[in-house]
Order: sequence, then structure tokens, then C-alpha cells
Amino acid sequence: MIMKKPRHRVFDYPTRFYKPEEDPQEKLKKRLGFQSYRKFKNKKKSPLIWIVFIIVVIFIIIKLSGKG
Repeated sequence: MIMKKPRHRVFDYPTRFYKPEEDPQEKLKKRLGFQSYRKFKNKKKSPLIWIVFIIVVIFIIIKLSGKG
């Protein structure tokens, strides 16, 4: 696509000896109710919105130029 921006790869690799139940930051996140940003990442914008926007802009340009 023309409008798609390249993104860096995200690796979710747990370390071998990591214990999340002992991590104070993880305890704080659970207590405050933070959630991962990836739950909302899968929403993709529809190209229909861009098509409608372009058609409206072309229509406005034609009407302002006086040819229509």
C-alpha cells in the first residue's frame, strides 16, 4: 500500500530465568490495571475512508473551479 509505514519488529521473548510474580514492576502494573498495547493493534484502517475523502476533495475542487 502507498500509505503503510514501515514498523520495527517487536519481539516478545521471555528470558529463561525471569519470574514475573517476583518482579515489582509487574506487580505494580497488575495493581494499577495496565494492559498491553497489542490488544488494540489489530485494528486496520479501511481504504474506503481514503477513497471517500479523495472523491470529496475532487468534488470540492470541481465545484470551486466553476466547471460543474
